[in-house]
Amino acid sequence: MMSTAIKRPTAVSPADAAPGETQGTQNIDRRIVVDNITKDFHTEIGVRRVLHGISFSVAPGDRIALLGRNGAGKSTLIQILSGRLQATGGSIHRGLNMSWPLALGGGFDGELTGYDNVRFISKLYGVPVKETFEFVEDFTEIGRQLLMPMRLYSNGMRMRVAFALSLAIDFECFLIDEVLLVGDLRFQEKCKRAIFDSRSDRSMILAIHGPEVVREHCTSALVLKNGYGRVFDDVNLACDIYSAL
Repeated sequence: MMSTAIKRPTAVSPADAAPGETQGTQNIDRRIVVDNITKDFHTEIGVRRVLHGISFSVAPGDRIALLGRNGAGKSTLIQILSGRLQATGGSIHRGLNMSWPLALGGGFDGELTGYDNVRFISKLYGVPVKETFEFVEDFTEIGRQLLMPMRLYSNGMRMRVAFALSLAIDFECFLIDEVLLVGDLRFQEKCKRAIFDSRSDRSMILAIHGPEVVREHCTSALVLKNGYGRVFDDVNLACDIYSAL
């Protein structure tokens, strides 16, 4: 069974950098540095600020949890980090190559087959198509259904393909937005081993509700409440504060 990612040259994040963001090269700071990020949404009742001056950094091998109740700003922050949303203010230095949010299946073309989507993304990231498809085929365990148009896939099947593709590409930092494990219990254990065991040297930014995952696997935590945040190196203390929110 295949267990390692497809190697490729270190590159920048897939999304175009928003104004005020910088992208990593070999000669600059090898961290992700989030500096004073704010995000406003314009609504029918006025401007709503959902993130207020969020700052933190992630070095190689760091795993930071984003903790907060629904509406605290976790997913918005993940989307800004991935490039799907643009921050209103602040800057992001990308010294590590970041994945798209793990298990996000919304970027596929439904009219293309699973194979064709894998081929397109492989070429986009400069990784070998054959090896990448073999990895996805092995990991997803959905067989010949990869030759069907993805509009016919269930949500679970799409998430399996997205999860496997995230693992197949040699990302240095994984973005994880709530959905960490997909499928039945056996497949969930497979996902957990692939992320936390086989890729134990990778950085991670996890927006997650389960404090047990934070305590076991994270090196720090950003606790968010009403868009404000504070970083804790003591993950047990962070989990206790989160539980009391």
